[in-house]
Amino acid sequence: MFEDITKVVLLSDMDGTLLNSQKRITDEDRRAIEHFTALGGHFTVATGRTLQSFEQYRSLIELRSPIIMYNGGAIYDYDKEEMLYVKPLPDEAKSIASEILEGIPEAGGEVLTTTGTYVFRNNDYQKLHTRLCGIIPEYEELSDIPDGGWLKVLFAMAPEDIPHIELFVRQKKYRGVSFVKSAEIFCEMLPAGVSKGSALAEYRRLPGKEDFTFVAVGDFDNDIEMLREADLGACPANSEDSVKAEADLVLRNSCEDGAVAELIGYIIDKCENKGS
Repeated sequence: MFEDITKVVLLSDMDGTLLNSQKRITDEDRRAIEHFTALGGHFTVATGRTLQSFEQYRSLIELRSPIIMYNGGAIYDYDKEEMLYVKPLPDEAKSIASEILEGIPEAGGEVLTTTGTYVFRNNDYQKLHTRLCGIIPEYEELSDIPDGGWLKVLFAMAPEDIPHIELFVRQKKYRGVSFVKSAEIFCEMLPAGVSKGSALAEYRRLPGKEDFTFVAVGDFDNDIEMLREADLGACPANSEDSVKAEADLVLRNSCEDGAVAELIGYIIDKCENKGS
């Protein structure tokens, strides 16, 4: 599996994995990534962020490989400025989102497309998300948001209200869409079958990547499918118990003290010793 470091792609989740609680990359992780790529390894990220919200992080680290975005709804190549893969929500997503808003009135939220972000209900948790993303969204009634090209719908609410929306959508059994908890205050609607894991499966099919080894690391529920799809799935010490149960490797370090650096050290050691 790890015979040639130049044939290894490491995909890292961002929040809670690559980024610490201050939304920064630790110096230890940064140095390790630079060392890994200098040896010929390929480092990239798998994130729920959009093109617009990811811009503030591009200066933090040089990414030469395509990145997974929208929690698996797209793969984007910044070098070529080109979408390599896109899987949008079905047209029914608008009516589904409308029904959820009626059933869960405490929910705020937004629609994310390749061209922008549309906030349709601006509660305190949605305001927090907008601030964290560092973007200026458009504010529209849900019914007025342009149809087509929706990659995901994010619902934001208090942590104690997230189980309400999870129960609501389970009871409705909506077709063509799926739902994932991406943080303590976020539940996302994605196209059915779409996840970071499904995007990783698409990544394997990119030209020249067919015989690569893929390592993935993440800490939350929306990372589980990616860890399952990877040749090696790892998680930092601060991960949810549900993620630890699925990981091949539970790291000793958390996102605060170099979890990604620890994983890179593991990969380099395996490659140097021709481990499998």
